[in-house]
Amino acid sequence: MVGLSASVAVAATAVAGATVWRFADGMRDFDTVAAGPFDDATARLQLVDRPSGTTAVLHVRGIDPSVAGRTFGAHLHNGPCGTNAPAAAGGHYNADAHAGHTPVVVSNETEVWLDFTVDTSGAGDSSTAVRFPVLPGTRSVVVHAAPTDPATGLAGARLACLPVEW
Repeated sequence: MVGLSASVAVAATAVAGATVWRFADGMRDFDTVAAGPFDDATARLQLVDRPSGTTAVLHVRGIDPSVAGRTFGAHLHNGPCGTNAPAAAGGHYNADAHAGHTPVVVSNETEVWLDFTVDTSGAGDSSTAVRFPVLPGTRSVVVHAAPTDPATGLAGARLACLPVEW
């Protein structure tokens, strides 16, 4: 274990020219008043940083099985993850924006999109590979109410998040 942020476990490992970052914790609920499918969920994110880019793997468990078959958008965001604080997560992590490029292109090639479909056991998994490094900072994976619209990158209301800080 190389770091601890709140109760989030963060570990890094060097493997054959890559750095592997692992994050695991309970999901933070953006609406603690109403019941939602992620109230008891936990998540793990692995980021594998190589010179050629980053591979992200997301596993979410403990999702209410009543939403089995439903697809949720999930994205790496620029800001922190906090209960009852969906706006704090900021916008999507975008490689163009971090590099200072204009115009900023919104796509699955410039952002880390991790949409997943919930199975009958209440689990969802996703992975993606992008051709850019994900820079360290106080970030989060935000789960949205709808699948990502490939034309806009939007995915509806923010439901829950996983802290991703290193």
